[in-house]
Amino acid sequence: MNLVQHPELLDRLAAAYALGTLRAGARRRFEQMARAHPQVRSAAMLWQGRWSALSELQSPVQPDAAVWTRIQNLVDADQAGIALERQRAAANARSPKALAWWRSLALTGAVATVAAVAVGLYAQQSLQRNTGQQLAALQTELQKTQTALQAAPQLQYVAVLADGKAQASMLVTFDARHGRLELQRVGGYQEAADRSLQLWALPTQGAPQSLGVMGEGRLEQLQAQLAQVQAVPALAVSLEPKGGVPSETGPTGPVLFSGALIKRDL
Repeated sequence: MNLVQHPELLDRLAAAYALGTLRAGARRRFEQMARAHPQVRSAAMLWQGRWSALSELQSPVQPDAAVWTRIQNLVDADQAGIALERQRAAANARSPKALAWWRSLALTGAVATVAAVAVGLYAQQSLQRNTGQQLAALQTELQKTQTALQAAPQLQYVAVLADGKAQASMLVTFDARHGRLELQRVGGYQEAADRSLQLWALPTQGAPQSLGVMGEGRLEQLQAQLAQVQAVPALAVSLEPKGGVPSETGPTGPVLFSGALIKRDL
């Protein structure tokens, strides 16, 4: 099966691969397809970024101390009752005269059991109050998470730009919600201090159009409009003099990386 022709299946497999639930032969086959198809590689990279971001949104929750207090009280009450029954049976076997004394002792044990249950009920009420506070805190965290997801990028286009040896060198995504291109270096190339990398849109007809000049960081953002990328089948990166060249001149230096621009079904 060609995963590139089945985007929904590709998205699910990429998510499972990035999460680590894709095992054994299925994982090896996915890695083989990723080496052969840039669309598969880009889907895996996107899900790896999503999982690493989501792990930072959830904070751990510790059980309330009242839970352990209630459990310990109930265990102590059960053990006291068992010990009392054993002592009563042993005393009855030794002397009938001790029956009254054991009855009073049983009454004392019953009072202790009632006290333990009362403490347990108090702990339960405290637990309920604390549970309400925890639920309120969780609702606050959920609202924060929803806000964060609404502010998350809407990645509508993606491209994996490779060098002349078909090695992935740059991941490019277009965030339609915020109108920007994000470029992430995934290879080891670094331009000289007097040179700049410039991103170009390669339309089906006409000359290349500049989308911006990159800085020297591993992750760069360039402002762009949807109209600049929606009809573009491919992107390229050229090596230019420091600061880049005007768009109308086109690339003047060697083209280092190129690749297809793929539209994602959101």
